[in-house]
Amino acid sequence: MTRVLLASRNSKKLAELTRILTHRLPDVEVLGLDAVPAYDEPAETEATFEGNALLKARAGLAATGLVTLADDSGLCVDALNGMPGVLSARWSGGAGDDANNTLLLSQLRDTPLERRGAQFRCAVALCMPSGQEEVAYGVMRGRIIEEPRGSAGFGYDPIFVPDAQPEGAQFTNAELPADAKDAISHRGKALRAMAPVLSRLLG
Repeated sequence: MTRVLLASRNSKKLAELTRILTHRLPDVEVLGLDAVPAYDEPAETEATFEGNALLKARAGLAATGLVTLADDSGLCVDALNGMPGVLSARWSGGAGDDANNTLLLSQLRDTPLERRGAQFRCAVALCMPSGQEEVAYGVMRGRIIEEPRGSAGFGYDPIFVPDAQPEGAQFTNAELPADAKDAISHRGKALRAMAPVLSRLLG
């Protein structure tokens, strides 16, 4: 088994990333940050998802010597000129998912449904001990609804209805089964793009 570090402490994100990655790379043992000695994790100070993902992946590799994957992702709302974007997790000042959702819905209160288009964007960075770095991307288009629905998922999932559903279906990300969400999610797309790259580099 080859050990790969996923530089995240978010248990729901880690479960999602692990589920997608190990399905395609069964010989890889995925470790989260809680499974390795603590180190100084970098602040997400970059202006892009790619920049933040690379910051985290480089730090994980430097601290552990392990092949390291890291992702950065967020919600980009058309009516808010692409915000919250890289600030998605901290949109309400670090008060958590519910507060982020409440704030976003209040900012869109007077925006009609037809103008509530949005997309989740993700960058997954891979850093190898050899010094090689790779980045893969994924996008999931959809729209923001007027109130949360569903108890699965995390982040903005309860207020986001993805476009890529059977005709007539209007499930939020938080109402979709995990495998159905993985199949269409931004993170799923980015990881599926990264999996053959990782497999090739691991030999």
